[in-house]
Amino acid sequence: MSRYRRAHFCALPLLCIAAPALAQEAEDTSILVVGQKDAPISIEPRGLSVSLGEDQFAAVNAQNVEDLMKYAPDFFVRKRYAGDSNGVPGFRGTHSTQSARTLVMVDGFVVSNFLGNSFAFSPKWGVVGPGEVEQFDIVYGPYSARYGGNSMGGIVNITTRSPQKTEAFATVQGLAEPYDQYGTHATYWGWSGEAGFGWRQKDGPWSARLSGRHFRNDGQPMSWYGLTPASGAAGTAVTGAIVDKGQAIANAPGTATNPIFAAQSPARTTQDQAKLRIGYDGISGVTGELLFAYWHNIDAQYAPDCYLRDAAGNKVCEGRVTTLGQTWTASGAKWSRTVRDEYLAGGKIAAPIGPDVTAKLNLSTYQVARSDGFTSASWTAGANDGAGTLARQGPTGWYTAELSVDGRTGSFDLAAGASANLYWTDLTNYTLPMWRGDGGRAFSTRTFGKTRLLAGWAEGRLRADALLFTLGARFESWRAFDGGLGRLNTNGQPVTNYYAARSDTAFDPKFAVEWHGGTTSVQLSLAEATRFPTVGELFQGSLNGDGSFNANSFDPNLKPERSRDANLLVAHDFGGLKLTGSAFWQRVNDTIFSFVGFNQNGVTTSSFKNIDVTRQYGLELIAEARDVGVPGLDVDANIAWIDSVTVRNDSAPAAEGVQFPRIPRWRLNANLRYQGTPRLLAAIGVRYATRPNTDLFGLQRGDTFGYTSELFALDAKVNWKMTDNFRLSAGVDNLTNGKAWVYHPYPQRSFLLEAGWTL
Repeated sequence: MSRYRRAHFCALPLLCIAAPALAQEAEDTSILVVGQKDAPISIEPRGLSVSLGEDQFAAVNAQNVEDLMKYAPDFFVRKRYAGDSNGVPGFRGTHSTQSARTLVMVDGFVVSNFLGNSFAFSPKWGVVGPGEVEQFDIVYGPYSARYGGNSMGGIVNITTRSPQKTEAFATVQGLAEPYDQYGTHATYWGWSGEAGFGWRQKDGPWSARLSGRHFRNDGQPMSWYGLTPASGAAGTAVTGAIVDKGQAIANAPGTATNPIFAAQSPARTTQDQAKLRIGYDGISGVTGELLFAYWHNIDAQYAPDCYLRDAAGNKVCEGRVTTLGQTWTASGAKWSRTVRDEYLAGGKIAAPIGPDVTAKLNLSTYQVARSDGFTSASWTAGANDGAGTLARQGPTGWYTAELSVDGRTGSFDLAAGASANLYWTDLTNYTLPMWRGDGGRAFSTRTFGKTRLLAGWAEGRLRADALLFTLGARFESWRAFDGGLGRLNTNGQPVTNYYAARSDTAFDPKFAVEWHGGTTSVQLSLAEATRFPTVGELFQGSLNGDGSFNANSFDPNLKPERSRDANLLVAHDFGGLKLTGSAFWQRVNDTIFSFVGFNQNGVTTSSFKNIDVTRQYGLELIAEARDVGVPGLDVDANIAWIDSVTVRNDSAPAAEGVQFPRIPRWRLNANLRYQGTPRLLAAIGVRYATRPNTDLFGLQRGDTFGYTSELFALDAKVNWKMTDNFRLSAGVDNLTNGKAWVYHPYPQRSFLLEAGWTL
């Protein structure tokens, strides 16, 4: 930021403070929409802020914990099937693979996977079960100095239940998804069991909660394989290949459409999660918490669905084939198994250190103790335990530490703090003689590296009658180091290339002013934010057979993303109806994104690069209505319009002026709940998004596999509280069985049955 811009930015609060004071004293909390009126929001609310609680959760078919947010304003999670470990959250104009732009925490401990920036680095939702959640808090944008640049999209904090007495719960779910696409016609089944026990010391400060969950589900196929044209002699005569006419229509002019011959194997997912939380709440004002969570995940894909049949009716999954009047090569239908063991450990303490002054310390680590991805070299190798590859990552993970001091004197609040984090990655690829195990493995490639971030921040808040001013700033020092690439040289010997260490700094000011006038509130928030490259974007990748970087490779020279943000909120409470209008704007310099274009040497590559300038702005309208027409009928509804474009991209000028990929122009989420009797609740949910561009250049727009399509899903749920301690639920997601795609398919009509017991 130039000195001229900084001076004007910092002068804003002085001008506002000079304005005439209004008669009504300002509230201490920012504008909050949707849900939680009685429970305080757990993260600093700036800009649009949402808190979801039991009233909202009861109306959601929650197969996994991230489902509990599915109707939040201008928000979505890229969830492809129950148990999907690649569920990236998206705010407003944040792309569904820009995972590093969202800060996700559990009880204040970071579970965002900033080891990379794509669908493969989604938050670690698996460490939390839906039955143990007390509230979900969501803040849109980087408007508080307390949080780093990874909050550029937004912040999510999941608060789990703290026992108030001796208590217990148990929940059992059954899942089913009939699925029909191309030559795949099947019903996929799943189930889960979750239970927990809580204890609070009588007349004492200690509490504890132990909980666990077992989850097992088969998700529908995520991808399909196409035949590749071949020349020369004819192959095995086959039938069953399918031509997707939708792909032929959607493809860019001159692009061929290859017939589909097989579906990727359904993802056979097994997850086990266990958690222990110990709390301390002393009469002296000292509070503390220890948390340990373990997550085990197996993703087995042993059954590619091959559509081709020879003249005798035998299945054909690979090789040279002739069909549709042409000769082709069938390949790609492989077998795989991924095994992961991960854990979260954290502790925090808060203590008064003076009159109206509190100090807080938060320490945590997330460890990927094991992540092994076994893949067969071919379909035949998979079926016969032949050759394959192993991608081994771990141990790897991150450490985080935060120290803050909050104080109040009269009408002025002051907070300051420091934080630090360290992320490291180490991924080694091996070739295997037998793909199911690591015996006889031979080194292929290795990528590794570290990043660390040190930060200091301060934030002051002044209450002046009906006005509330907040001014803050955050300084960050970033370093990337110990990065390298290991490979085999021309003699077949392992060699390692190291990258020079890099460092950078950022200074990001924040400002907000609020006015609370009875039933009307207005808030203006301004901010700058810096999102430094992740260790994965910088260092983690692999080599193609010809020695070039692969399509999702890294760039050790990436610049950080730097944004300027603004958000104006206006809210009015009409009594039974509260309306909130929001206008937002964001401009990002050096957006990090993977696309085809020129690198710094003028060579065309497909990898992570910096886009010079992107910009988004939009409007949101949010309605909360209670007892609509009849007592017990509540509605939460929201609609958003988003304009998100590439302004300048010297690496690929054809992208300039084009709507950014995967960002719909319109998005609507709504949830209607009717509490017919104290024991019976019926709910309807709606999720809608217009069809966005699939690629950066706006050339790929379609409603089929390989594209990002329009989304419409109508959901329904009924809760029956049979007794004070026992509940039955039944629900359907995507009631109309609409087909939608985020390159991969979204679920078709899905059913959920649930029984819950509490003590």
